[in-house]
Amino acid sequence: MGLSIDLVETEYDRDAIHVVRNRVFVHEQHVPLDIETDDVDSSAYHAVARWEGKVVGTGRLVVDPPYSGKIGRMAVLTAYRKFGVGGRILRFLEMYAENMDIHEIILHAQVYVKEFYQKKGYQEEGLVFLEAGI
Repeated sequence: MGLSIDLVETEYDRDAIHVVRNRVFVHEQHVPLDIETDDVDSSAYHAVARWEGKVVGTGRLVVDPPYSGKIGRMAVLTAYRKFGVGGRILRFLEMYAENMDIHEIILHAQVYVKEFYQKKGYQEEGLVFLEAGI
């Protein structure tokens, strides 16, 4: 069975990815709960990663018409990091964007995962900034 990545299409999956985001962002990284979900969350495309059927990760794609998108809210439960889950979520969202004819993807990344995104072909641009106190 292993790892599978799908688009969130049910309320069960939507609830499950918010549990993952809550554990990673709110509990681990101390992001205030009231800003963890934002105004574009409801219109974004969300990926759900399952390991042996258990929801272990997520990420989202926000489309900025006509040809660009922003990947964010990438989160993987601690026990499932370093197994390629984040990379597979990222690739899933990139392919989804490509199928929508999106030609440019940007993202905001925390400093400690900068190398992860560089290895996936992303280039650092701009200065380091604070977002949600991180």
